Amino acid sequence: MTVSATYSTQPPVGPALGSRGGMTRTGASARKARSLAGSLALAALAASLAQAPPALAQRFRARRGPAATYTAAQAAQGRAAYARVCASCHGQNLSGSEFAGALNGNRFSQNWSGKSVEALFTYVHTRMPPSKPGSLSPATVAQLVAYIVQVNGIPAGHTSLPVDSKRLAALTIPYGPVAPAPPFMPLSPLAPPMPSVVLPNPLNHITPVSDALLQHPPPGEWLLWRRTYDDQGFSPLDQITRRNVGELRVAWTWSIPRGPNETTPLEHDGVLFVGSYGDIVQALDAKTGNLLWQYTRRLPSDARLAVKRNLAIYRDTLLVPTSDDHVVALDVRTGTVLWDTPVADYTKSWQVTGGPLVAQGVVMQGVTGQSPGGPWIEGLDFKTGRPLWRFYTIARPGQPGGNSWNGLPLEKRSGASVWTAGSYDPQLHLAFFGDGQTYDTGPLLHPVHRPGITNDGLYTDSTLAIDPATGRLVWHFQHVHNDQWDLDWAFEQQLIDLPVRGVMRKLVVTSGKMGIYEAMDAATGRYIFSADLGIQNVVTSIDPRTGEKTINPEVVVGDGKPHTICPHPGGGRNWIAGSYDDATKTVYVPMVESCMDLIPAPPGERGDLSSGVNWYIRARPDSDGKFGRLEALDLATRKPIWIARQRAPETTCTLATAGGVVFAGALDRYLKAYDSATGRTLWQTRLDDVPGACPISYSVDGRQYVAVVVSRGGSEADTFAVLVPEIQNPPQHGATLWVFALPQP
Repeated sequence: MTVSATYSTQPPVGPALGSRGGMTRTGASARKARSLAGSLALAALAASLAQAPPALAQRFRARRGPAATYTAAQAAQGRAAYARVCASCHGQNLSGSEFAGALNGNRFSQNWSGKSVEALFTYVHTRMPPSKPGSLSPATVAQLVAYIVQVNGIPAGHTSLPVDSKRLAALTIPYGPVAPAPPFMPLSPLAPPMPSVVLPNPLNHITPVSDALLQHPPPGEWLLWRRTYDDQGFSPLDQITRRNVGELRVAWTWSIPRGPNETTPLEHDGVLFVGSYGDIVQALDAKTGNLLWQYTRRLPSDARLAVKRNLAIYRDTLLVPTSDDHVVALDVRTGTVLWDTPVADYTKSWQVTGGPLVAQGVVMQGVTGQSPGGPWIEGLDFKTGRPLWRFYTIARPGQPGGNSWNGLPLEKRSGASVWTAGSYDPQLHLAFFGDGQTYDTGPLLHPVHRPGITNDGLYTDSTLAIDPATGRLVWHFQHVHNDQWDLDWAFEQQLIDLPVRGVMRKLVVTSGKMGIYEAMDAATGRYIFSADLGIQNVVTSIDPRTGEKTINPEVVVGDGKPHTICPHPGGGRNWIAGSYDDATKTVYVPMVESCMDLIPAPPGERGDLSSGVNWYIRARPDSDGKFGRLEALDLATRKPIWIARQRAPETTCTLATAGGVVFAGALDRYLKAYDSATGRTLWQTRLDDVPGACPISYSVDGRQYVAVVVSRGGSEADTFAVLVPEIQNPPQHGATLWVFALPQP
């Protein structure tokens, strides 16, 4: 008996075919353009459409526009490409085989006529061939599409089929089959009717994510990058405990596209949303790992694929940053594009790596890059994607802080990148972001000694408190002035309540690469305290009243001599975030004990830094060969509770849970569970590659899961591998979402 399996769902399962474009809400028109298939083959796409209810099929055929256009020469090139990469599955004459369905005749017309050419182009470009999706150039894809429509009776013209998304979206595949329509393979016409198996689909019951839900998420959900608005990264689930964590087993796994991946999954109502390399987003059943839908971004050929560290979910929308510097809003139930807004010009070296933060109906997206004038935080209207405001993280001449750049004109200022999403306090109505150092260190190295001019370089290495409604800077605190070492303070901004001189205060607590934790009053930005974790040699003292730092003269470059600086710019602390347990006032911090030598560049060379030095990684002078460091710091007392050290550098965020367990992963591919009270290793498992994102924990139907993305480890793996050459990881790299749980009774 042959059985077909489908999901019980209102929207179809399959890849969402969105388009690049401006700030327009496509709504129903985008849904009309998306594919129904869940398979990697065009044949499965055709089969799904053929079996769709008539009303649903009509919904996808309602779109009309000018007919597809191509040249005979383009189709001839497409025929050669088809023979090379497609014919082995779809047949020499496009009539199908036992491996894939027909691309001609009634079947093609039934399922593609009336649809946008962009939908077909995007599907071929992002999903074909199944053995190596995305490997075909846009020009080759255009040739293939030209050949396919030629075989299906659309005459050639004098204009080539374009590769631009907007132009393709304006073209339509005409109605009417003209070629023979062979039976679809491989199902035999002699086979008995197939009974259906309907799989449960959590998307049928997914609920909107309200402001109240973001402010007070259920214990089993992971709705933001660090689970909650306060960036604490803590799970209140306690089914997995220090007593039973040793029994953790693989619940399920899911292969993701190969390539660096630092994206933290989100989980809501039993649906797991995962972003992957190549700008692919998938919705998975969080209980089983089954695919619910997929969105694949068709990127410009010159776009640089970039890691993105988080997605965001709000109401019925998933917000996705892209490698061509857009923010795309997807329907959480279908993956359909709702709106698509550019926030930067990727051709000018800008990138978005941290994902969006949504608060007060505003989508806030930080930008990174080295172009003149510096990056910014963009505020977008959640409903439409329309830009509302832009806050530049480098102070402008003539504005507050504008005189802190040694008299440099705006076009000579750079840096202050926003590398991770911010946090938000609903009572204060403030969003908190950290930003990085300057990239062009030379012009700030020596002060110009002019009245009213400093070389502090605002707002580099600062915590910024911003009003989401207006983009207005409410307060800022610069942790270190004139950073000459690339030791930025650009990471998670944790909101915590701590007693200060006997009075409970709401604080913003954050740490830069130096491993110095600092706290500011969340409402005013007033400096409260610092806690040095002891991995740096740059700061010799900190004023207990103001937070002003005294810099070690031995690390100041520009004297023509080499200098040893600790830590290396890859960390100490880096973007891999700590996890805070409010019950114990403890933050669990992943670090790497490393240093660098800044050596003067040879004559005539600028150097890695424009202050005239090249940097080289090295071990600490007192190193015992252990580089990975996990530290539990009591923020109430500012004293360490325990330190766990190992040979392998840390590569993931930490995840602390109410069960007394802390999870963290490292360069040796081990994911470990530590006792939160003692730092003792309780459980470990080796993964298929280096974990390089933030582990999360969620629950479905009363069962707690721990999930982590594994995909080449990200920047930490690349930076620190030279320190531990004996740790060899797969040359071809793995890419997997691993999900663990306790055995079911």
